[in-house]
Amino acid sequence: MSQALFSEPQTPLTEEKRIGLIDAFLRVLPDESVLRADEELLPYESDGLAVYQQKPPVVVLPETVEQVQAILKICSREGVPVVARGAGTGLSGGALPLANGIVLGMAKFNQIIDIDEHARTATVQPGVRNLAISEAASDYNLYYAPDPSSQIACTIGGNVAENSGGVHCLKYGLTVHNVLQVTAVTIHGDVITFGGTAPDTPGYDLLGVLHGSEGMLAVTVEIVVKLLPRPATTRLLMAAFDNVDNAGNAVADIIGSGIIPAGLEMMDNPAIIAAEAFAQCGYPTDAEALFLCELDGTEEEVSDQMAKVEKIIARHNVTKLHLAKDETERMMLWKGRKSAFPAVGRLSPDYYCIDGTIPRRHLSTVLQKMAEWSEDYKLRIANVFHAGDGNLHPLILFDANIPGELERTEELGGKILELCVEVGGTITGEHGVGMEKINQMCVQFDANEITQFHALKNAFDPDALLNPGKAIPTLNRCAEFGALHVHHGELPHSDLERF
Repeated sequence: MSQALFSEPQTPLTEEKRIGLIDAFLRVLPDESVLRADEELLPYESDGLAVYQQKPPVVVLPETVEQVQAILKICSREGVPVVARGAGTGLSGGALPLANGIVLGMAKFNQIIDIDEHARTATVQPGVRNLAISEAASDYNLYYAPDPSSQIACTIGGNVAENSGGVHCLKYGLTVHNVLQVTAVTIHGDVITFGGTAPDTPGYDLLGVLHGSEGMLAVTVEIVVKLLPRPATTRLLMAAFDNVDNAGNAVADIIGSGIIPAGLEMMDNPAIIAAEAFAQCGYPTDAEALFLCELDGTEEEVSDQMAKVEKIIARHNVTKLHLAKDETERMMLWKGRKSAFPAVGRLSPDYYCIDGTIPRRHLSTVLQKMAEWSEDYKLRIANVFHAGDGNLHPLILFDANIPGELERTEELGGKILELCVEVGGTITGEHGVGMEKINQMCVQFDANEITQFHALKNAFDPDALLNPGKAIPTLNRCAEFGALHVHHGELPHSDLERF
């Protein structure tokens, strides 16, 4: 690994304990569901944030709730940490294995149990791919709204763990806004259902607590999601600009007008060039900024809103305005945006994806500061935004083969996240904290707040065996990071306006 990620050093499992665990798992799982050979374990050594790697001692692949219960009971009894994992597409190190624990892979929980067209719900297992839900619901003219760029591969269980969003979260919300019920297993093997299909449920909102909990509270085994009717009309507008400020101001004016697009996505020139080379979708590569604005609803509503959007954009020195002529072109234009992350791999041997959120009015300030730091660190940055809700995805380009360059990249990424907090934003919009942003949690929250996070985890997982060391830093770590003072003194960029 590139740095000392964990506050406390991990003591790897002894071979004796590893063999004992394997024997225990083989009593509740078939042989092929207990992975222990090196060639079987290596594919699980990281999630999508591949700069952090750790080969797990054992991987188990249950396919029934009873097997999940049995595995967790064994680990609870033996004091062995558990990292639950979906498709491994996460980008914050949340599924990074532990040297002293096991990986609980949920890939075999891949069944769509039921689609209720009248209640507009789908009951699914956590290993079901995000896109597969909409594909199955299409027979009823329904779909599942949250659509992360990795939706062809990412699983709904992972979406709940990270509270994922996507290009359409501006209008339709994050995962938490589209899930009605979650059934999960605690570290002691108890099955608990959170939420429900009724309009409201009494008691604390523990369904909300599970979203974004990154596998630290319980292991999800079943999810009931909301389905929406397919809009009668959907249109996509591409607008190009000669500078990022004009594009950002156009975005702000669209939202300020009261129009809430289904999606409003923005890219800067390096991201445009990479996406066009990869997807060949018709992006103007001479543009300094480009955004895609999608409107949906009735024919009359969409026509009226599109006319207003075009007038707003025209006031901001737009250099190209293009309305997708049909569904094929609309999907092609979206393909470029959804391919932006892998496409950036054409520009550099490696890239490091940051995920922070800021108030829209600070977009220009933050981009300017990032440009200055890019020069200082001699590291290029390509920017992709969920522009409508201020969710930034800077992609820092680097070469891991150059000594020290990964460490400089991590340092630059940390500064960008801390700047997001300074201007009134947050260190993540949808990717989660995992290991990548754990130090910046010390900037986002003060000691009292972090203490409450630990109290909540203790209520679910008193022995701290579920994904320990992730997402929520210890107070000792924050003290070592030197960030506990930030709510009681000046922040690093006190010259910037507070939100």
